[in-house]
Amino acid sequence: MASDIDDISLMELQLAARNHGMPLEALQWDVTPIGLHYLLTHFDIPAVDPNAWRLGVGGRVENGMTLTLEELRARPAVTAAVTFECAGNGRAHLSPRPASQPWISEAVGTAEWTGTPLRGLLEEAGLRDDVVEVTFAGLDRGIEGDVEHIFERSLTVDEAMRNDVLLAYEINGVPLPPQHGFPLRLVVPGWYGMTNVKWLERITAISEPFDGIQQSKNYRFKMDSDDKGTPLSRMRPRALMVPPGTPDFPERRRFVPVGRHELVGKAWSGSAPIARVEVSTDGGTSWSDARLVAGAPGAWSSWTFEWAPSEPGDVELLCRATDAEGNSQPDEPEWNAGGYVNNSVQRVPVTIIDDGSRSGS
Repeated sequence: MASDIDDISLMELQLAARNHGMPLEALQWDVTPIGLHYLLTHFDIPAVDPNAWRLGVGGRVENGMTLTLEELRARPAVTAAVTFECAGNGRAHLSPRPASQPWISEAVGTAEWTGTPLRGLLEEAGLRDDVVEVTFAGLDRGIEGDVEHIFERSLTVDEAMRNDVLLAYEINGVPLPPQHGFPLRLVVPGWYGMTNVKWLERITAISEPFDGIQQSKNYRFKMDSDDKGTPLSRMRPRALMVPPGTPDFPERRRFVPVGRHELVGKAWSGSAPIARVEVSTDGGTSWSDARLVAGAPGAWSSWTFEWAPSEPGDVELLCRATDAEGNSQPDEPEWNAGGYVNNSVQRVPVTIIDDGSRSGS
C-alpha cells in the first residue's frame, strides 16, 4: 500500500526533526550505541536536578516511600538487554497516512539497561488487596487532545510484578542521558515503547483501571475517532535487514555487484521468542529460511542469509519473522486511525550491477 509521502506536512517535518530513528546499518550491532537508538519525545525534555529529584511510591499501599536516586542505586541491580520499538513504527507506509511522527521502519533499538527490579519496590510498599493497576507518571507535561497532562501510563498488577520489569538509571553502562529519561525510567521488556515511561517521578497503586489520556484515548488500535479501540501492549513480530551494498544520495537506492553476499539483520517479538526468519530475493514470489541466532530474553535475535545474484537487474529483497506462538508478519499494512503496529514485511529495492567498484558490500 503506497503512502502519500509527497504530502508530508510541516507538523510532521517538525516531529521528524525532534525525534529520530535508528539507521538500519546499526542492526549489525547486538547493542545499539546510545546516539543511534531511536527516540520519541512527546512533549519537552525536562531538565532534572538529580539532587532534588525524588521518586514517590504511594496510593493503595501499606508503606508509602520517597526515594532518592542514591537510594535506588543502592538497591539490588540488574542489567538486561531489551529491545524497544515505537508503536508507530511503519506509519509512513500507510495510505492515507495518519498525521503524526512519520516513522518508516527505523523506530527501534536495543540497549543494555541497568536498574533495580520494580517488583522488589512494590513488595516493600505492600500492595493492598484491592489494587488492580499501578500507574507510572513522568515529569514531561504537555497538551494533547485539548487536555493538559503529564505523560502517565499504567500496568496491571501481574505485569508490574514481573521479575524483568526494571526501574532503570543507566543505559549501556552510563547514566541515562536527558533524552532517554534521566534520572530514572521504566523498562518493560516486550511492550511497545510508550510503556517505558521516562523521567519517572511517581508510582501509584490504584483500585480502578487507569483512565489517563495516554492510555484510554491514545495508543489504541481503532479505525476512526469514534472507535474506542483496543489498547496496544506487546510488540508484534518484525524482521529488519541491513540494506546491502552501496546507497545513492538522496534516494538511498542500493547498488550491489554480482556475486556472493551475506544479508544480515535482527528480528523480535514481544509475545514469544522468534522461531523463524525467512528471506525473499524475488519480491515475495518465493521464500527461504535464514540462519537464526537467538538473543537474550527481551532482546532481538540475529539472522543471516547467503545471497548470490548472478546477473544485473532490479530486485526487491524482503524479510519476515514468525514467533514461537505462530504470529507472523503480513505482506501489507493493516490500516488504523493512529498508524500503529504496522509490522508488514520490509521491502528493500536493490539494483544488481556488474561493476563491483560501485559497492561497498
